[in-house]
Amino acid sequence: DPERVEQPAPNPALAIRPYPSGWSRDFSADGARYHIRPIKPADIVLYPEFLARISPDDLRLRFLSPRRNFPDQMLKRLTQLDYDRDIAFVALEAGTGALAGVGRLSCDPDHRVGEYALLVRTDLQGHGLGWELLRQIIDYARADKINRIEGIMLSENSKMLAMCREFGFSIAHHPDQAGLSLATLEVG
Repeated sequence: DPERVEQPAPNPALAIRPYPSGWSRDFSADGARYHIRPIKPADIVLYPEFLARISPDDLRLRFLSPRRNFPDQMLKRLTQLDYDRDIAFVALEAGTGALAGVGRLSCDPDHRVGEYALLVRTDLQGHGLGWELLRQIIDYARADKINRIEGIMLSENSKMLAMCREFGFSIAHHPDQAGLSLATLEVG
């Protein structure tokens, strides 16, 4: 249920926000079925195959520089989140459970601005999967009362820039880094 960001916990005084289980859903994209849900630490085992199916150029566009090596420590940072400040949604293939895409949102300490990022397997791009992940991020940000989401991307990333424009993001050159663009959407 997108109106809830978290499930009530047995102890409301917990220091760590519990897993946001109300954010799972199924959807179809170009005839293929997917399950989208918040990431879990156990999803770390899905990453090696997922990353192996992403082209070097798509990895460069996502991480803003060439990258092929993903040490265990980095994979742990990507899958073991503090749900109070970070959320990541995984899109899993319905038949196989294989990781098809990931969308994440990391908030500032004041919980006003979140930076998002998307990564979709190269063979599945262009079929609406990135759209569903970005829509999930935007819905979550609104429900969690985040005022604005931003994405930093290489200015040559025309697919991501076009998608952002269609979602209503404003696009500007990054104020501090040549070659980067900043996409901003007011959501709160």
